[in-house]
Amino acid sequence: MQKTLERRAIKNIDFNCDLAQSFGIYKNDSEYGLLDYVSSVNIACGFHAGDPLAIKTALLKAKEKNVVIGAHIGFDDIQGFGYRPMELDEDELEALVMYQVGAIMTFAKAYNMEIEHVRPHGALYRQAAENLDVSRTIAKAVKKCSQWLVYYGATGENLATVAEDENIQVAHEVHLEKIYDEEGNIDFNARDLENTEISIQRFKTLLQNSQVTNNTGGKTIVRADSIHFSNKISNAKELIIKAREIIEPLPYNYKNALQSGWV
Repeated sequence: MQKTLERRAIKNIDFNCDLAQSFGIYKNDSEYGLLDYVSSVNIACGFHAGDPLAIKTALLKAKEKNVVIGAHIGFDDIQGFGYRPMELDEDELEALVMYQVGAIMTFAKAYNMEIEHVRPHGALYRQAAENLDVSRTIAKAVKKCSQWLVYYGATGENLATVAEDENIQVAHEVHLEKIYDEEGNIDFNARDLENTEISIQRFKTLLQNSQVTNNTGGKTIVRADSIHFSNKISNAKELIIKAREIIEPLPYNYKNALQSGWV
């Protein structure tokens, strides 16, 4: 059960999308269609997707657009694109996270860039949202790579608990196409919503009072630091263009700097 949250207007929020979702002959150039509209990107690390050339291309395109970069970690499952769950023990999961984050950190430094966050993908994202121990292991591994990295995850009490217990910065992520339950958690079994008009209305409601429409017809208050825009849905580009007409996105760290009075 989530702790009591207050309704409040959201004045600053990050938009993020995934890049380097390719491997070998399997290309996905359509993902770059969202790059002009986001404030941060998650770059696949070579496990669920992303070969070395795809990663390099994504890094350089992100640098050209001056957007924040992060590591997009997932299970080593190219054929299933990281959507098939795996049961790993704590040591295995920690190593999997650190290996991928370390690869992107080193690759980025070669081009005078720094990663600012880490976001799980697919089955790992879902496990982190539903299993506190998985989320905690990811957080600990991320901190071992760098205490300055932000852990992006599905909004909810699991992420809030890990942030407090492990003393790590987290970004609570909301999806405009996902269905939420009364507790403010994603219903991963529900079909994605692909109606731009409805999704934009949901976005306006989120910005106005930090609420998402839930699957019982009511509204639930959630934490929201970032909106994830997925190329998997047919109206992704239309949706992000309309969302950006409503608010100019800001990267997570810059938003926090603004709120603190540093800038």
